[in-house]
Amino acid sequence: MKVKLITDEKFKEFLENIKQFFKENLNTIHKARNEIKVIEYENQKLVVKSFKIPHFINKIVYTFFKKSKAQKAYEYALKIKSFTPKPIGYIEFYKFGLLNDSYFVSEHFDYDFTIREPLLDINFPNKNEILRAFAKFTFELHEEGIFHFDYSPGNILIKKDNNDFIFKIVDINRMKFFDLKLEDRLKNFSKLWAKDEDLEVVIKEYAKLLKKDEKELVSKALTLSNKHKAKINFKKRLKGKKVVD
Repeated sequence: MKVKLITDEKFKEFLENIKQFFKENLNTIHKARNEIKVIEYENQKLVVKSFKIPHFINKIVYTFFKKSKAQKAYEYALKIKSFTPKPIGYIEFYKFGLLNDSYFVSEHFDYDFTIREPLLDINFPNKNEILRAFAKFTFELHEEGIFHFDYSPGNILIKKDNNDFIFKIVDINRMKFFDLKLEDRLKNFSKLWAKDEDLEVVIKEYAKLLKKDEKELVSKALTLSNKHKAKINFKKRLKGKKVVD
């Protein structure tokens, strides 16, 4: 079996034995299409993401035509390292000459909550302060030309640091880098599924940083957000699923 390994020497042994470490560790923090575990190695907590083995066609695609998801996660994290937990490395395993399984490893960011909690809890401590800090973080992200396609609540981690809030983004496989226009910027807030009043707090602060008219930006952002909600709820109705306000 062919192996492709990219990491610094300190973690080479860990990645070379990643399958065993992953199998023996029970600390799963997410399991759906992919599985994520927190694994301690030499007194350091690492986050290991195991990507689902691709089907046959995608094995060919990721072997010969596209970078694997593990490689993209690692390279994107290096490119935007101030916005995401520090990348450690990635490893790919090939079977019969085709990509089989792959892993991406990063440092564990000891966050206190995600943006989901203040968005859902009307009484969350320092709620509006967090939302304004989040607006600043997103503005900085956008100013660097970063568009995160999965900019959803669970992917935005927050740590309280005295009177400040530190933000990090995860699940960064689906990103684009370009000079964002106003609609791109406002559209990026849509997946938050925020209440109108909460989104208004965020966008007002964002408008100040962008030096744009608050009312105009709030109106556009709410329209885009509600369009996104209507689209997702329409799909849920077609599938007979519960609609979310």
